[in-house]
This record gives sequence, structure tokens and C-alpha cells, in this order.
Amino acid sequence: MHSSILIELKKIVLLAFVFLLFSTAVVIGFVRPVVAEETIYIRPDGTVEGTDEIQRDGNIYTFTDNIFDSIVVERNNTIVDGAGYTLQGPGSGSGITLSGRSNVTIKNTRIKAFTCGLDLDSSSGNNISGNDIITWIGISLDSSNGNIITANNITKARDGIVLYGPMAGGPTHNVISGNYIANNSRHGIMIHGSSNTVLGNYIANNGNGTHIFSPPWGVASSNNLIYNNSYVNNTRQILIFKGFMVPVSINIWDNGVEGNYWSDYEERYPNATEIDGSGIWDTPYVIDENNQDNYPLVPEFPTCTATLLILIVLTVAIVIYKRRQLKIPIY
Repeated sequence: MHSSILIELKKIVLLAFVFLLFSTAVVIGFVRPVVAEETIYIRPDGTVEGTDEIQRDGNIYTFTDNIFDSIVVERNNTIVDGAGYTLQGPGSGSGITLSGRSNVTIKNTRIKAFTCGLDLDSSSGNNISGNDIITWIGISLDSSNGNIITANNITKARDGIVLYGPMAGGPTHNVISGNYIANNSRHGIMIHGSSNTVLGNYIANNGNGTHIFSPPWGVASSNNLIYNNSYVNNTRQILIFKGFMVPVSINIWDNGVEGNYWSDYEERYPNATEIDGSGIWDTPYVIDENNQDNYPLVPEFPTCTATLLILIVLTVAIVIYKRRQLKIPIY
């Protein structure tokens, strides 16, 4: 009798296993893998090749749906508007590539799952704005000058924004402003170049907030103007690397009136005080012997004030919640 029960149990287990395999196969059969199938081109003559999900109106190219391919822009004087749609890759390649381009605007696009979200190579005078980027490298500027990178969200990458070029000198006169650059594992911003402006960015919880890099036997990355940024809880706020046989890297960390906000300032300079309610600390923030912020910014709200405001908000929220639970009218 026991043997017959065991046989029946084995049959049930076998049938269940077969059913599980069949169900898994059915599910896999209906799931469409997200892979980049081909490259989309905006050709020099203005035609779009490789998709019908980009609508052209003169020099304006607008997404009409999510796209699962890379895009190469071969036309100058062009606007590519993602219209809030997603450009998604297979985990490799570049999302949008500009090579030798000028006066191209890339805006309002969610870009994810590429090695590089936006790749600018020898391209100048372009505008990258209002994009939401989650890729291995957010925005790369290779030997590209005079571009504006503004109001982008770049998170969960290895490197947020990278400027680099040959040893003879990297990118110059680019403006990186008003971006949210957070939770990137290595660098928020890496600069191998000179005379660039980094202004008004929120740079938080990265490995290095900003890395100034001068390669061995190369030209120093100097004269970059970096001010009015918020450096918040980066593992290292600033890393300045000078290779062998390279002149000293000297950069400008304030505009003569305001510098940057440093979340570790009060810990490093516990005896500093604010200068006459100006919002400026009286002690410079020293990065190294050649670089310092002479006008470091005081937090908008002192820590005690911020804590008090949080407690007030929480108290009000608790009172409202309890009144609603007891059905007491709120006047």
C-alpha cells in the first residue's frame, strides 16, 4: 500500500515539474527582450533612417514613442526632442552620438542602459539639456569645445559627465550648469581640460564629486571656473590628479564673491563663522596647496533651523493624522 502511495506522489511531483517548465517556456515566449536592433540615423540631408518613431518638422525631430535603438545625428543645426520618451539600449553602445557636429540640441529624453548616454566627439556649440540619464557614463565630451550641458539628471552611473582629450589638451570653454549629478560610483564630473565652467550643480553621493585630471607628460587641466555648486556627501569632494612631468593644476573655485557649498565644511572648520550675515564663511575651504575656495557658502538654513523646521512639519502631520483617525474636524 505504501509503495502505491509513493508511486502516486512521484507522478504528482513529475506532473507539477512538467507544468512548471511549460509555464516558464510560455512566459519566456511572450516576453520581448529589450535589445537594440539597429542604429537610427538623422542624415545630413535631414531624412530619418531606421525608425518611424521620430517625427520631423523642419529641423526639429521629436520622439513619438519609446525607442530601443541607438541614434547617430549627422546633421548640424538640429533639435532632437525626446518629448519625455525613453531611449533604451541593451547595456552597451552609445545612446545618442554627435561626431563633428555643431548647433545640435538634445533635450527632454530619458536615456538608459547604454555604455554612454550622450557621446560628443569633436563637436562644438551644442546644447544638452533637460535629459534624465542612467547609463555607465552619462555624458562624454571627447575633444569637444564650447558646449552647454544644463539641467540634466545623471544618476547611478560610473561617471556622470566626462571631459577628456589628447595629452596636448582636453576640451575647453564648455559650460556645465544646473545639473543634478548624484549616486555615481566613481566621478560626478571628471575634467581633463581647461577653461571650462562648472556652475550651480548639485553634486552628491558620488565617489569623487569632481575629478580634475592631468595625464602624465600632458598639459595641466587648469583655469576651470568652479563655483556656486553644492558638494554634498561625496566620498571625496574633490580629487586633483597631476601626472608625471605635468605643470601644477590650478583652478578657480569662486567668482570673487561666492564659492561653493561643502557639506563637510563645518566638520573641517568647526571654529569658522559667517561674515556679517553674508552667507559666506570667514575661512577658505582648502583643497590643496594650489586650489582653494575663498568664499565657501554657508548652508541656506543652519542645521539647528533645518532640524526645527522638520520637527514642526512632523508634528503638524501627526496632529492632522490623529484628528482624521478620530474624525475631529480640522478648521
